[in-house]
Amino acid sequence: MDRERDRERDDAPRELPRFALGPVAGLAAVFAAVLMALSGRYGYHRDELYFLAAGDHPAWGYVDQPPLTPFLARTATALFGDSTVALRVPATLAFVAAVLVVALVARELGGGRRTQMVAAGLAGVSGQPLGVGHMVSTATFDLLAWLLICWLVLRLLRTGDGRWWLAIGLCVGVGLLNKYLVALLVVALLAGVLAVGPRRVLRSPWLLAGAAVALAVTAPNLWWQADHDWPQLTVAEGIGTDDGTENRILFVPEQLIYLSPLFVPVWVAGWLRLWRDPVLRWARPAAVAYPLLCVLVVALGGKGYYVVPLLIVLLVAGCEPALAWTRRHGRTWPVVAVIVTVAVNSMVTLPILPPSSLVVPMALNKEQGEQVGWPALADAAAVGWSAIPAGERARAVVFTQNYGEAGALDRYGPARGLPRPYSGHMSYADWGPPPDSADGPVLVVRQEDADGIERYFTDCRRVARVDNGYGVENEEQGAAVMLCSGTTQPWSRLWPSLRHYY
Repeated sequence: MDRERDRERDDAPRELPRFALGPVAGLAAVFAAVLMALSGRYGYHRDELYFLAAGDHPAWGYVDQPPLTPFLARTATALFGDSTVALRVPATLAFVAAVLVVALVARELGGGRRTQMVAAGLAGVSGQPLGVGHMVSTATFDLLAWLLICWLVLRLLRTGDGRWWLAIGLCVGVGLLNKYLVALLVVALLAGVLAVGPRRVLRSPWLLAGAAVALAVTAPNLWWQADHDWPQLTVAEGIGTDDGTENRILFVPEQLIYLSPLFVPVWVAGWLRLWRDPVLRWARPAAVAYPLLCVLVVALGGKGYYVVPLLIVLLVAGCEPALAWTRRHGRTWPVVAVIVTVAVNSMVTLPILPPSSLVVPMALNKEQGEQVGWPALADAAAVGWSAIPAGERARAVVFTQNYGEAGALDRYGPARGLPRPYSGHMSYADWGPPPDSADGPVLVVRQEDADGIERYFTDCRRVARVDNGYGVENEEQGAAVMLCSGTTQPWSRLWPSLRHYY
């Protein structure tokens, strides 16, 4: 008991440095200007097209995600217009907020003005944050939610004030409305506190109050999932089954490149600082949480980027020893490392290169190519639609293999005279099937190697082929547009066989 009281005295709140609001906000504004200037290049990502469609079907949940990101997509286009620039305003704002929170984390760890600036700058030019900050994705807002939770938990651990559990619970609840991965962060951080303390924060009655807040915020979505037999679990199982082995093999290499290979010494130093520094003994749970989270993600077969927010916390913790190193050895190599990182990460994650030159960045970030070619896909579908006799079009259906193709035709099809598309992929399956009275020709859009889907239709022939015009080898390059005379069964009977989650 005496030792525990001594530790509590050692961990007593200390006066923090002033928050460098002006410089950090200025830096964040530069990042925002760059992202906004580039947000109109290329085009929508396949997931963005899906979010737009989901936003037009508002619900408390979807089979593969909670409702927040589709809601933000719908709100952005309603407020700012129907364009990629308008859609990506929330992503830019989330990135700016994340940069500010990174500086707050640095301050929480005792960093002064310079450390806060360096931490915000290094996080802002890191690869994964730039990539998700450029476009709307669940990972975009997940990054912000995780960083906010980490900052609040560090504040709780430093001060011992249990009332911070309320704010933590609110952020966890909102985070769960965006992506369920937040639950893994909560598990890792709680395990870290249990393992190395300070455990007194777990005895606070405010913990239950915070948990109640989180549950109240996310309850509508949990109710939706339960009412639909937990489809998210089916999706997660599909990810683990189809990609689990590859994800496990790539996990460690990805940890080295997701921020920047040149930043590895900084975040390693940050982990060592959190683990060894007696002044930051209260922050040791963050050091424990990162490897524990890595184990959890690898065991589940999840993707390596899931743990990036905690990696950023380690990067922030490493800024203080990194600055100390530069004072002893000079700034030349650190400056060179940052310049190289900015150049490489910008090329790999942002739409800087012409689309015809994407072969190099796509080797590291295939998402670049998923923003190219969707109007061309709609053009190819329009060619196929024109092959249907005018008298049969009222009973004809456009069916796509996946939600990206369906989203593209939802977005670009009406201007080309195409009807509403249907798909059995993810939540598009909930927005179908076509009526059984639609017993005419079926125009099927599928990826080049997905010819198995044609067994559900009759007398299929290819009438067009997708060519994005840039030679970008994304998933839809070379996709086939097949014209079939009809279905093998009525749509209502066929639909369960056409539904797929991954």
